Amino acid sequence: MLIDGKKIAADIRAELTDRVATEQKLGHRPPGLAVILVGDDPASQVYVRNKERACAEVGICSFPHHLPAQTTQEALLRCIAACNSDPAVDGILLQLPLPAGLDAQACLEAIAPAKDVDGFHPVNMGRLALGLPGPVPCTPAGVVELLRRYELPTRGKQAVVVGRSNIVGKPLALLLARPGLYGDATVTLCHSRTPDLARQCRQADFLFLALGRPRCITADMVAPGAVVIDIGINRTPQGLCGDADFVGVSEKASAITPVPGGVGPMTIAMLLSNTVLAWQQTSNAH
Repeated sequence: MLIDGKKIAADIRAELTDRVATEQKLGHRPPGLAVILVGDDPASQVYVRNKERACAEVGICSFPHHLPAQTTQEALLRCIAACNSDPAVDGILLQLPLPAGLDAQACLEAIAPAKDVDGFHPVNMGRLALGLPGPVPCTPAGVVELLRRYELPTRGKQAVVVGRSNIVGKPLALLLARPGLYGDATVTLCHSRTPDLARQCRQADFLFLALGRPRCITADMVAPGAVVIDIGINRTPQGLCGDADFVGVSEKASAITPVPGGVGPMTIAMLLSNTVLAWQQTSNAH
């Protein structure tokens, strides 16, 4: 089975559009997302354009802050502080990577936790680790939402996460271990120092790939009938591909996400969802 992230993301956007329209009919202001882009990295510009377009589709107001590459740390922190105090802004997105010389971690920590729609603030990461409510990083949240909508429960299953980044691997491992039908997994977190990665992967009922190495997980590393969620997005001369050797692995997996069109579209959908949730939790919306 092919897990169609593009379709599920479109469903989520349609649901959010309805929710925003319903609230606005009651006289509430629209949700607002401040998007801070520093410099002119071409890939970042594309990502930001896509996010702003998706916001417009759902009815979220975008507040773009496009700052020059030579922006100082102090100026960037001032911009974040202004967004924190702006009552029309429910979420703040700081597009990474930042130009050299800027401290990304300090900037992420300067974002008010309630407006941290990326879910990267240490307070929100801590809440995730403790099983408390709060914004969850968008890509791992999107992965779990795909499992939910395709009715692929992880409860009581062996889940292997390959990749330990703060953005994907670690928060995903925490989500999969949380109580619930789409949690309650026994989670193994693998990385570049894991001995015999193939053996670990073969033990997985659910295999989550977030390494960023093109086609490095081959069919012989996957158990027959496993669910494979490929989070890797790699640019190669042949085009975009994931961390799985899709042709071989798809013959053994019971379900698999394609790249592109799998997890990627879910990331922006969950960013929009986090923004709408933050908006609904403000006094302006209720």
